Amino acid sequence: MILIADGGSTKADWIALDSNKNEVFRVRTLGLNPAVIQEEELKNRIINMFQLINIKDEVTEVHFYGAGCGTPKPVQILNKVMQEIFSNAEINIAEDMLAAVYAASGKEPAIVCILGTGSNSCYYNGTDMEMVAASLGYTIMDEASGNYFGKKLIRDYYYSQMPKKIAEKFANEYDLDADHIKFNLYKQPNPNMYLATFAKFMFEFKEEKYIKKIIKKGFEEFFKYRVLPYKKDASTPIYFIGSIAHYFGDILEKVAKKYDLKISGVIQRPIDNLLDYHKANIN
Repeated sequence: MILIADGGSTKADWIALDSNKNEVFRVRTLGLNPAVIQEEELKNRIINMFQLINIKDEVTEVHFYGAGCGTPKPVQILNKVMQEIFSNAEINIAEDMLAAVYAASGKEPAIVCILGTGSNSCYYNGTDMEMVAASLGYTIMDEASGNYFGKKLIRDYYYSQMPKKIAEKFANEYDLDADHIKFNLYKQPNPNMYLATFAKFMFEFKEEKYIKKIIKKGFEEFFKYRVLPYKKDASTPIYFIGSIAHYFGDILEKVAKKYDLKISGVIQRPIDNLLDYHKANIN
């Protein structure tokens, strides 16, 4: 049995294949970002999914692509957890950026971007990934991500910068008590995921001028720091992965056009494309 997983901070999609690479089942667990989630919780999130535990002794390979897996220490933590659970398997862990590349461009050169709970980008030359900078996460980077927009919405609400009609709807949908917010930001695990939950509000009110404005500004920041530094022209394909790019694709196109660039494709969930890549290229 072979397991292929695309793991973000909020959720992880898993597909199980038999020895002939036929799909057996697929499941979704909570996110498995080892940079922000404790080891014991990582383990619990896997073993609580009965489909995975039912086949744990039959698994011979695990190919896991995940948020937070771009530096050695988090990879070591997750590898230890995986090895304890899937004790008969060869464990392969790579960052989610590589999954995005495989899902979007396969083996072709392209700029590939992620706009999920966090954000990132790379230029893939057909063999290797080149990045502008290491991702330092939600506190100082992650432009145009779910947690970036979550912070923006909360700040605008508290500073009375949000239009009154939208502020009323925002207050009806979320617990905006200051103590509740601070408890989740500073006392609870995974504040990046907590912040990203507020970004869902934008999807419901995507036609509002205020929402369009903050989305546009976020995308412009992302292009400034995560796309333009690669110094590529419109001949280089640009792909985006994630729900924010998917739901606000029209604004994304306009921002790209502002810089004389063109979006080649947007993929909301990369797991199916990743599966196709594995079937075609992984022995």
